[in-house]
Amino acid sequence: MTNPLRNLKLKTRMTLVLGLMALLQTGFLGLFALNHLNESLEEQVAERALQVAKTIAVMPEIIAAVKASDTPFLQPLSLQLAETTHARFVVIGDKNGLRLSHPTPERIGKPMNDDDEDGMGGEYNNPALLDGRAYVQKATGSLGVSIRGKTPIIDPSGEIVGIVSVGFILDTVESILARYRTTLLIAILSAFMISVLIALWFASHFKKAIFGLEPEQIGLLFEERNATLESIREGIVAINAEGIITTFNRAALNTLGLSNKDSLLGQPIQKVLPDSQMISVLENGQPQFDQEVWLGEACFITNRLPVRQDDRIIGVVSSFRPKDELDMVSRKLTRIRQYADSLRSQTHEYSNKLHTIAGLIQIGATKEALALIGQETENHQALIDLLVAAIPDPVLAGCLLGKYNRARELGLRLIIDSESHMTDIPMHIPRELLVSVIGNLLDNAFEATLSHTGAGGDVSLTMTDLGNDLIFEIEDQGAGIPVEEQARIFERGVSTKGEPNRGIGLHLVNQLLTRMGATIIIEPADLCGSRFTVYIPKKKPSIDLKSTQE
Repeated sequence: MTNPLRNLKLKTRMTLVLGLMALLQTGFLGLFALNHLNESLEEQVAERALQVAKTIAVMPEIIAAVKASDTPFLQPLSLQLAETTHARFVVIGDKNGLRLSHPTPERIGKPMNDDDEDGMGGEYNNPALLDGRAYVQKATGSLGVSIRGKTPIIDPSGEIVGIVSVGFILDTVESILARYRTTLLIAILSAFMISVLIALWFASHFKKAIFGLEPEQIGLLFEERNATLESIREGIVAINAEGIITTFNRAALNTLGLSNKDSLLGQPIQKVLPDSQMISVLENGQPQFDQEVWLGEACFITNRLPVRQDDRIIGVVSSFRPKDELDMVSRKLTRIRQYADSLRSQTHEYSNKLHTIAGLIQIGATKEALALIGQETENHQALIDLLVAAIPDPVLAGCLLGKYNRARELGLRLIIDSESHMTDIPMHIPRELLVSVIGNLLDNAFEATLSHTGAGGDVSLTMTDLGNDLIFEIEDQGAGIPVEEQARIFERGVSTKGEPNRGIGLHLVNQLLTRMGATIIIEPADLCGSRFTVYIPKKKPSIDLKSTQE
């Protein structure tokens, strides 16, 4: 049986589906909301009816009038109470369930059970008259469907002398629900129209992405593509932007000596063809035509073309075909000669380094391997050795190494005293505060030295953790800080450079040191510039450093 939806355009199908989904969702939510609203309103009306009934039942004049069966007093009073409380009716009965007041005077003196038309009769009054219990009921009586609150009338001696029934007709609830039904209908129609517009936009965008084709056309093209690939005697392999094989044909399987297509699909091209140049085409976007490649004992002519979408390379397609046997042998010998010459020219340059690096990695000497690969200078290596030996904390050591490289970029030298020692950093000192202090002081020293001495200047750092304090001493070759400025140098916005938006780093340093209970001393350096000495106590301060960070 033919599916009628298949005869519709994709845009029409998407519009119908999205519109129907919105219609069903909003309809279901609307019905749920109306039902919940109805229950909530009825609960509120019931609670109000019960509270009004309880209030009337404890009125002394009501109790006295009920005991005396004083209908002339109770009738106008019940009507007045109903009007005051906006109740549909207030009915008062004696202990036998006979009405002493009723909105319809003809019903006075008759049993209250004829208000209940559900077959229960007077049993509905039993909880109040027999058990002395207040309760709520929904029933259809002589005045219509109502929510009733019933409660016993109890005299001071504890005897049940009567019953009060207060009812609220549900027409108000129905009117509220009717208004909400109208609102809900408008919301459903609005949601449907919005869904239709969204579906039209999405379908147009989607069809543009699939070149205006219908799903059935795409399926047909896919089958045609598979048939075309299998009909080609050349091997075809395609990869995506990640270098993963996405397409191939039977000729490719035979050429590669694979019998199971699952062993090729989804595999990285470098795993299947380690020497493939498809990755280079993927990176540079340059097509390669009539390239000779060797696969095992066979030589192939291969073409590699990038696949583009909106000026973006999304994959590469490679085709390869075998050459005749005579040309295959000739090319094989040429390839071997070229390969041997290439190996000879590179052997002396790379073999020793590669063997050394491989050996270092195998024995776990990663530090030495990294040093050999990076071709670092002797001074840089000495710095790393110093940091590893003198500063076990990786955060502080990493900060200093970064500042060392920053100094080199600026044309300066950061000299760390070889006698420095910082292995006893208490755990309660937050490392982020510590590196913020040292980092800002070093940055300040770099700027001061660069502005006064220029490239080639030195900034020295000495550290020690002996005693009760962590001591950091940073010395620059700047112009120095006048004595009269030293008291203000840590104020926000104050800077010896006289430039706007400066004077923030030292202000931050001062705040962080205050939190750590530390002190800083500024004094002239031996030759020129300034020396900043920081004393951070090892003893934990009374405040929680981590909780006071900004």
